[in-house]
Amino acid sequence: MGLGFALEVDSPSDLPYDEGRADALITVAAHAAAGSAPQTPSAGILIMDRSLSMSGHRLDEAKRAMCAAIDALRDGTHLGIIAGNHKADVIFPTTEGLARVDARAREDAKLRVIGQLPEGGTAIGQWLDRARRLFASVESPGTVRHAVLYTDGKDEHETPEQLGNILTSCVDRFICHARGLGDDWHYTELLRVTEALHGTAEAVVTISGLAGDFTRLMHDAQRIVVPRVYLGLRPNSRFQLAFVRQTRPVEAELTARQQRDGETHVPLGSWAPETRQYQVSFRFDPDSLTVDELLRAARVTLHAEFPDGTRRPCSETAAMVVRRRPTPGFGIARSPDLTRVENERELGMAMRACADAHLRGDLDRADHELRLAIGLADSLRDTTRLRLLRAVAADGPDGRPQVRRDVSRGQMLGIGVDSTKTVSRPVEPHELPLGDSGPPRVCPRCGRTPTSPTAKFCEECGHRFGDVGVTGGPVDAW
Repeated sequence: MGLGFALEVDSPSDLPYDEGRADALITVAAHAAAGSAPQTPSAGILIMDRSLSMSGHRLDEAKRAMCAAIDALRDGTHLGIIAGNHKADVIFPTTEGLARVDARAREDAKLRVIGQLPEGGTAIGQWLDRARRLFASVESPGTVRHAVLYTDGKDEHETPEQLGNILTSCVDRFICHARGLGDDWHYTELLRVTEALHGTAEAVVTISGLAGDFTRLMHDAQRIVVPRVYLGLRPNSRFQLAFVRQTRPVEAELTARQQRDGETHVPLGSWAPETRQYQVSFRFDPDSLTVDELLRAARVTLHAEFPDGTRRPCSETAAMVVRRRPTPGFGIARSPDLTRVENERELGMAMRACADAHLRGDLDRADHELRLAIGLADSLRDTTRLRLLRAVAADGPDGRPQVRRDVSRGQMLGIGVDSTKTVSRPVEPHELPLGDSGPPRVCPRCGRTPTSPTAKFCEECGHRFGDVGVTGGPVDAW
């Protein structure tokens, strides 16, 4: 198959007496298998926005990026190109289905791209639906199917419900990366697409950078070895699956479910050699569990699509084990790993709230959410997102951080679209300050007393309380 998979389930086995929820962090590591594996067949679809707003220099740069992506494709790749506005036209190939890439096909494809003129509106769902039908023409089993799209506008020519229905029909059919150009698109639409289709979303602040980005995406696609991987969950009859959420390297709610032989399969997209982490949560009736009895809550197994098109297990089966204790909730320490994951999610929510408030002109709310986000990012030692937040921040008249008044709409869209990225540099143990828990300090910046005696930052202004309450939680391993 070309990849070997390792599965690790990390869950606190001890549950409080009155707890009705059990969570686990599942880490999946894929590594190149020993020996040389045959190249995985690949099919790619490039989707270009040719709506009226893409006039002039912007469309010229986008065409250059499309041509660079075409040049980066390896020979033998199945290729299709869609020019989208309020409709979706297949401009390459001119015959049915997809075309195999060779020197002549590349030149033909680039000529078709260069000849496009801007007109019409934007209907992203129509573009994706056309891509789904094109991919269906590829009959080779085990083929990696990947799409890339860019847009500079909002999805104004279809309803959110129409887009949602199309995304549902595309799930587990192909992966899709999305890019936003300029400052008139909306980050939530791109995140909705990439969350459903296991892709990445980016804000392209400098249009000339799109060509390099598209080239990198084509090279990354060539690293994909396994076209489809699934998280198989077989819970005990007393446990019901509540949610599955990807937590690293990008946060995403995984809502698709497939039932196969009594096991729930959750699509995880296509895989290259890499590591990802997931949070799985189960609900149960506490009274259904015997106190102090070790119980297997669920079996966890990875499944993959093999080159012959069949789906088979690709990892050992791991168990999620729990034990109901006679102690109520306040007497059992919470898992620091799960606490960190939930704090990272809170950070992403604060970043999106900041972006949303600023985009609708509510500067006071944007400033408040920025301070919360900075405090969380600092507490988590999330240097990547902290750098993004500080880039849009300035000291206000009262000395507290606020959103810069000259910040562009495009920069705030970037804050929104980057809010789901959780990878940060590892923090070494000697970097983590030591401290005692104790009575909460009064915030020196705004004068507020935090609600928790172990608070790491001020809930009002985001100011960090030095070393007080910092316990040195887990760090990223990426």
